[in-house]
Amino acid sequence: MRVNKLAVATLAVVAGLSLTACQNEEDIAADPKPVTSSAATGGDTDQGQEGTATGTGSDEDGKADDCRTDELEVTASDVTIEGDTVGTVAVEFTNGGGRDCTLTGYAGVDLKTNAGSLSAERTGEKAPSVVLKDGKSVWFAVTYPVNDSGGSGARVTGLVVTPPNETKSVTLAWPGTASLPVTDGSGTPVQVGPIGSAGQGD
Repeated sequence: MRVNKLAVATLAVVAGLSLTACQNEEDIAADPKPVTSSAATGGDTDQGQEGTATGTGSDEDGKADDCRTDELEVTASDVTIEGDTVGTVAVEFTNGGGRDCTLTGYAGVDLKTNAGSLSAERTGEKAPSVVLKDGKSVWFAVTYPVNDSGGSGARVTGLVVTPPNETKSVTLAWPGTASLPVTDGSGTPVQVGPIGSAGQGD
């Protein structure tokens, strides 16, 4: 009889342990705890970080990172109003990078001419910071004097655009008038406005 009691007691203990294990498994299944690792807290994976700075291409302060040249589609069009003595080209940045990004201040603008490269000067207007959502566009203006002198002037052969805070440029066909008037050399006749200074941001 003593052996049977011992066997019963042993079975009771085993059953209790099995029940505890099952309860633990159910608790884990109901409330799983994330595994903390270097990858989960700062590595390449974005698991568990959707909507955070890492998941949206933002920095640690939650601000969208700068737009990169390779993420932007850059186009230019002539928007000069007939009769104006100043020509205007609108340069459009369209975000195709799959994430929101930021454009701050002024883009770099150079005109290629038969007399060499001509760098545009900033207008001095307040330079805002624009968060450009994926798939959306923003514009800025390039202004230049219209050549009404009757002479050939300086022939424009291309437009070179560098997004703000970037070093990689994009070369476009020049959509404005074919030439610029010859200046006295006291300064560039071409000016560039800040991001958002032409058209409507989308």
